[in-house]
Amino acid sequence: MEVPAENESMNVKTLISLYSSKLWNRIIGILPSYRSNFLAKISNLYLQTIRARSRRRRPSLPLPLPPHSRSFDSTVTRMEASRVLDVLEDILEHLFLNLHNIQKNLQFWQSRAEVSNARKAYFMIFERGPWAFVNGTVQFILECVGQGSSLQLLSQSASAHISERITILTSLRYSLATFLAQVYMDIDKFGEELVNDPEKSLPSLLVTINCLFSNLEAAIGHLHATRPSNSSVDGSYSFPLVFEKLPDVNQEGSQWTDCEIRDSINLIYQNLYKLDSYLNFLVAKHCKPRKLTLYWIRYTCGAVGLSVCTVWLLRHSSLMGSNDIENWVREARDSTATFWSEHVEQPMLSIRDELFETFRKRHRGVMELEDVQLTANSLHRLID
Repeated sequence: MEVPAENESMNVKTLISLYSSKLWNRIIGILPSYRSNFLAKISNLYLQTIRARSRRRRPSLPLPLPPHSRSFDSTVTRMEASRVLDVLEDILEHLFLNLHNIQKNLQFWQSRAEVSNARKAYFMIFERGPWAFVNGTVQFILECVGQGSSLQLLSQSASAHISERITILTSLRYSLATFLAQVYMDIDKFGEELVNDPEKSLPSLLVTINCLFSNLEAAIGHLHATRPSNSSVDGSYSFPLVFEKLPDVNQEGSQWTDCEIRDSINLIYQNLYKLDSYLNFLVAKHCKPRKLTLYWIRYTCGAVGLSVCTVWLLRHSSLMGSNDIENWVREARDSTATFWSEHVEQPMLSIRDELFETFRKRHRGVMELEDVQLTANSLHRLID
């Protein structure tokens, strides 16, 4: 089924928004005066720009709100409700995008885990790039000479390599799915209140979402502590995931000002972009190889073959002072013309002349037996 062009455009815009936010987080993380009021204003302005640019979202599951949640009488109530819906939809959109990315990579490693030991060893040597090919080949030869069971050791190494990635990605998927389910449950819990009185219910919902972010931080944070010492993942893990927390004053207050609500919403968006940056880094460490890496041997053989053909053609072309290609083309053209003339054109002309000669000699009214026999013989030769 073809994907509409409008959906593809929305997907590209969403990816641009995510990666631009990741770059912004890195820039403000490098600057020492990030806590200054000036940079805080710039950060808030940037987040508002990103949210306004991503209003056209890709199709996803609807919010569990009553059907009349988008029709309000009061203008103030409409603005409050619109702000609530924007926050909730952005949270769900970010979660679904991250879950999709994790699931795509997890399916690849799960499919590799189900193959035979020989296929796993083939993957470790031939489908992880040129450097892995060289290192794997050298290790295979050394183990074969030293211990004699190199294939078994290589398959065990492949199983550990695949198992580590499945474990991390499965843990991430479980934590995000749990977070998503809790968000849906809380939206369903506050549904009527969000519709009837969004000004009072929004602070409670923001406090609840803040607690959910804290739970997610605790769930994903253990990945740093449980990483094995002989891990096959290159480099170190990212910085620890630490979400921004709501002040205790805001959590205890029953009535929030518009400024406090706006700051809390900006804090949620900052947590979302921190989560995106953390997951992008962590998933990139455990992602499936690119297609160019998986099939690098085929591409290399194709490039070498194309290079050899190009060099051969150049050696026999007029650019190198050789007339071989022109002579071969001339010989092929002459051979084709000779074959057509001797085996197609001349036999057809001969049969045509015999038929016309037969009909020309026969009597106008009566066809004799000899003429009929001659005509039959000509037709048989035409068929043969």
